[in-house]
Amino acid sequence: MPGFTFNPPSAPVPGMEITELSALHRRVADGSLQRVHRADFHSLTLITKGSAEHTVDFVAYSCRPGTLLWVRPGQVQRFAEPGRMNGTHLLFTPAFLEATAAASRLADDWSAPSCWQLGTSSDYATLCALLARLHAEYGRPDDASREILRLLLAALLLHIDRLPRHGAPADPQAGGEVYARFHAEPERSYATTRRAEDYADRLDYTVKTLTRACQAATGRSVKHVIDTRVTLQAQRLLAHTDEPVATIARRLGFSEPTNFGKFFTRHTGSSPGDFRRAQQGIAAPPGEDN
Repeated sequence: MPGFTFNPPSAPVPGMEITELSALHRRVADGSLQRVHRADFHSLTLITKGSAEHTVDFVAYSCRPGTLLWVRPGQVQRFAEPGRMNGTHLLFTPAFLEATAAASRLADDWSAPSCWQLGTSSDYATLCALLARLHAEYGRPDDASREILRLLLAALLLHIDRLPRHGAPADPQAGGEVYARFHAEPERSYATTRRAEDYADRLDYTVKTLTRACQAATGRSVKHVIDTRVTLQAQRLLAHTDEPVATIARRLGFSEPTNFGKFFTRHTGSSPGDFRRAQQGIAAPPGEDN
């Protein structure tokens, strides 16, 4: 699967670029954006013209004017064909954002939404204004300020954090400090353990305490949150690598490929092999199930 590193043709301020979506398509004209790929940087896109679908982590989002997309490092995505839509496209590396602890926390949130439909709301107007201010500072000849850009970006991300999480079953803040501490653990430990007891021990909580926090924050059990992160990583590896299913199973901490297959099918409704073939557009060999 294609991978992109942060390498803009010109960078007045290292670690950040703001441009138009149409300009990105002109720059990357080999069709790789229209195939599943991943990047090692953040991208924020506010659609202002046209309509099309943009896929992030295997979910297709219908985009139109007022749609906001945030794709984080490691997520897989696929752009629509060039010319279908346009908007402001902001890219920044994880290292660029150091302005506030709160903004850094948002950037590291692996379960945060990827898409918001803002329409012509006041939130859309606010984001347009913030992006315009970023664009103006970025385009200053010879003296664009890295610090001003970092602070403006932090303000943008903090405003995004205020946006409603449509479809979210509960309030992520409702779990308090317990959920805030737990939430970072699956990103670090999903490949080594899926046991709620292990997470509770690491954080010095009881499983019951973690469960209450997860229920309040997500409407789901602690085990469901852990399994969701494992499933997402399995999907990414199946879609963008050619590693055998058995190798992926071992990378994710499964002692037996059959156990991984049962786990993946239970959480996605598809076998690992069927999922990979669907993502890569490969027909299933006769009689093959994995």
